[in-house]
Order: sequence, then structure tokens, then C-alpha cells
Amino acid sequence: MQNPSGNRPAPAASAHASGQSLAERYAATRALTEDLCRTLTPEDMAIQSMADASPAKWHLAHTSWFFENFLLNPQDPAYKAFQPDFGYLFNSYYQSVGPMHPRPARGLLSRPALAEILRYRRHVDEHMRRLLERQAADPTLGLLVSLGINHEQQHQELLLTDIKHLFSLNPLQPVWRELPRPPTTAPVPLKYLPQPGGLMLIGHGGDGFAFDNETPRHQTLVPAHALATRPVTNGEYLEFIRAGGYRRPELWLADGWTMMQREGWDRPLYWNADMSGEFSLSGMRDLDLHAPVAHVSWYEADAYARWAGARLPSEAEWESLTAREEVAGNLLDRGFLQPVASAAPGLTQLFGDVWEWTGSPYQAYPGFKPLAGSLGEYNGKFMANQFVLRGGSCVTPASHIRASYRNFFYPQQRWQFSGLRLARDG
Repeated sequence: MQNPSGNRPAPAASAHASGQSLAERYAATRALTEDLCRTLTPEDMAIQSMADASPAKWHLAHTSWFFENFLLNPQDPAYKAFQPDFGYLFNSYYQSVGPMHPRPARGLLSRPALAEILRYRRHVDEHMRRLLERQAADPTLGLLVSLGINHEQQHQELLLTDIKHLFSLNPLQPVWRELPRPPTTAPVPLKYLPQPGGLMLIGHGGDGFAFDNETPRHQTLVPAHALATRPVTNGEYLEFIRAGGYRRPELWLADGWTMMQREGWDRPLYWNADMSGEFSLSGMRDLDLHAPVAHVSWYEADAYARWAGARLPSEAEWESLTAREEVAGNLLDRGFLQPVASAAPGLTQLFGDVWEWTGSPYQAYPGFKPLAGSLGEYNGKFMANQFVLRGGSCVTPASHIRASYRNFFYPQQRWQFSGLRLARDG
């Protein structure tokens, strides 16, 4: 998809703004996904760098399959699939829909070619446009389209993190796109804000879209605690490394110590060997000591917190504080696509920059009910052996995030923009 205008900055506008119709939101989201691929070659888009990642062209096709399978097929009796075999190739994990190509082997799909996948997107978009024209007032359709839009926004973030991982493995250290550099800021001392305990309302309870795993809204007892005013920075994490953090087993959970030794971790993913720089979507950059540390696993975040005499916050502690804050920050729309330092005093960087690991295992809220049918596989079946992250990252679309949003990953995964904010008891 490379073209001569490939060095334009990353999109600064949101994929959809308030006041847009559902059809406009759909079109804007689909356009942004393709824009994120604008500077990639067909060769870039075919490669899979590891089992956790997917080729860019698979993301383009899977997000189209989602609309085809969950909206066009059931809602439009006259709809004919673009290519029946695509259901097998681009189903991700919906076992109740049918069999699927193995996830670790997505990079072996040299066919269909990128051009055919782009024709597939045009086919789905045209039929979705007609469906929205016919049934614009149908509330059930509106909910399904909103789910599809939010699903595609998740894949926009995955697409960027997967490209970053892929390019980081290339000795040429290719640049995805030239990105603006944030202004240099002075360090802001880390402080802890005491928070009273009590019964708190947690979970999505307002208007607007939410995933099923954010519901139902419920009361939970939150003990008195204190939360750090900002995330842990690169400079602070560097102190942990220099203090022997990766050589002290007393700081690590047993599984984390085993994983760290087996994988040879001794610094965050994408830091260079002398820890003076880090790989970014715009190539190698000097390490900004005041920016939030990113690309650390839950095991690393937990070990750092123990070294710092603190702990990771629970997701209830995190949400009970952030629910009162405006959703704003260094998100995809700002165009940096890299965590940046903040000079703001007080509580800051709750949204954007890095997904913040919590100490909470990903499990169902009391009274949780998954969506009906195959869509019930979207979130509920993953509620085991993972941990919750909160707040969004520098590659999360601004219109996608909210205080109740629950992201989740396995404790060893670190190719996402994952960082941490500290908490203390009492």
C-alpha cells in the first residue's frame, strides 16, 4: 500500500467524532485502518513476527469478516459472501462459527493477495452502506455496528503494535512513519494520593457503548489506599535494572523468574543493549528518561513494584479514581504513537501513553452475562490466567477508551504498550 505521500504524519483526527451518524462512524473507522497501512509494502503486510501477532493484511481481512459474519450474513438475506473460504481463513477464535486457520500460521497465507483483500473490504463496505441506509433506525443493528466499530478499533491498535514488533526484528530497523517528537519536559516527582476506602460503584453504567465484560455495574469494597500521581518512567525503571532487579529472585514470582531466565529478559522490550535508546514506530530513538516505561510484562511490573516498596493497584482502585476524570491524554489521535513525558502537576496520564497493569486477574464481574450466540465468545471465554490493564495507550483511538474499559493480556506478554502505576496500602 506504499505510495509517494507515505511520509505524512500519523492521523491526528479521531476515527469518528461526536455527532457523526453511525454510517459516518463506520466509514471513518474503516478508512483509518487502511490509512495505518499506507506506508507498508505488500511484503510488510504478509509477515507474522510471532504467534501473538498477526500480519497486517490479516487484520484488514479479519475486521471485514467480522462485519460480514455478524451483520451482513444474518441481517441481509440477499447477501452473498465475497469468497466462502474466507470464513475459514479469517475467523479468529469463534469456535461456534466454524473451524479456522491456526493462529500461529497466519503468516503462511501468501494468498489471498493484498489486492484481493482490499477488494474484499470494498465489497463489505458497499453492502454495509446499503444495510445502514435501509435499517439506520434499527437499535439492534446499531448495537452490532457499534460493536464492529469498536472491534476494528482494537485491531487498529493491534496492527500498530504488530508492525512495531515486526520491524524491530529487521536488522535495517525500518521506519513505519516519521512521527513528531514531543517537547522535552522537566521531571515531575512521583507522589502518592491517599484515597479513602469504602463501597465503590465499578463497571459501565452510563450511556454509550461498552463491552460485555465491563458490566454489570456493581458495588465493591475498596480498602483505603494511595495511588501514584503518574506512571513509572524509563529513568525510574533504569534504576531498578542498575540495582540488580533482574538478578534478584526475591523480587519475582516463581513463574516470572522462570520466564525471565528462559527468555533472557534484562530490560524492557525494544530498549537497545546499552539502554540509551529504544525502537519506535519511527525507528530508533534516544531513551526519554521522563516518559512512561512501556513494553514490560506483568511479571516485570510486579517485580518493579515490589522493589519500589509498593504494589500494582487493583482495577477497582484504578477505576474508582479515574471515573471522575476526563478521558484525555496521549492517545492515537495526538499522533506521537509513543509514550511521552508530562510536566503536568498532580494526577496525570491516566489515559493514553501506556496501558497500566493492575494486580487484578481478569474474571467476570458479579452477575456477568456474555452476549448471546457466537458473540458471547468475544470476551467471556478468556476469563482465566490473564491480568487486567487499564487506561489505553498512545496507539489507542481516543473514541475507543473509557474509565470502565477492561483490557487483558497474559502475564508474560509485553509487545503491547504496557506500563505501570504504583499503589500502596492505607
